[in-house]
Amino acid sequence: MKVRDVLDMVECTVEAGTSGLDNEVKCGYASDLLSDVMAHARDGDIWVTVQAHENIIAVATLVGLAAIVVAGGVECQPEAARRADEEGIPLLRTRLPAFEVVGRLYAAGVRGRTGS
Repeated sequence: MKVRDVLDMVECTVEAGTSGLDNEVKCGYASDLLSDVMAHARDGDIWVTVQAHENIIAVATLVGLAAIVVAGGVECQPEAARRADEEGIPLLRTRLPAFEVVGRLYAAGVRGRTGS
């Protein structure tokens, strides 16, 4: 599945990082703790969070994430969008709560990693 396939599925708008919409989504990860994401998410994961500041882009770049979905209608900070564009990391925003986003991704076949 490509990041662009997620847009309608979780009712997202693309806030930034459109150059990465063809990134392959390998698995999913959900957390709001940056250190947890750095320790357990992996290359190609799509990350669901309510964090919307520029540090999420640094974490996504470090890990090699396919995209970030900011859930719950949280507004992305302008600096986060600017960094996402620079790094080519799709920064997606949805009004849906994180629980709903993860459920829809799971129903579409996106799984979490076991043993991370």
